[in-house]
Amino acid sequence: MADRTLALPKPMTTRPKRRPQSTSSKLVELSLAAPQVVAHRLTRMALAGPVLNARDRREFTGMVTEKQLAFAHSWLAMWGELVAQQQALGLSLLTGAFTGRRPAGGAASSLSRIVGAGMDPVHQKAVANARRLRRTRLR
Repeated sequence: MADRTLALPKPMTTRPKRRPQSTSSKLVELSLAAPQVVAHRLTRMALAGPVLNARDRREFTGMVTEKQLAFAHSWLAMWGELVAQQQALGLSLLTGAFTGRRPAGGAASSLSRIVGAGMDPVHQKAVANARRLRRTRLR
């Protein structure tokens, strides 16, 4: 009889979970990434001249639509976080009425979460653009 051994499947490789970034560190990254993207695109516009090739048209059209999408996602994320914070406040007020405890958290932490949720899509897109444009040649 042939020797049959069971081959165990290879373990899945997973990325280590990254700690969530604070709002202030996202702001720092955004303040570094945005000027890089603007400088690259303005240089590209200056070098393109009046006649655009397909690559330039695609990039210039994409830079308008990506901003619209990022800000729409930002508003939706802030709206969703606002609703979640309102629900948490309502629940804490209801449970506090029966247990005699005061609501936990506060307006400052709620506002920080709402701003952080709204900044995420813009931050992600700007940092991704800076990374992508760093690898591309202008001409």
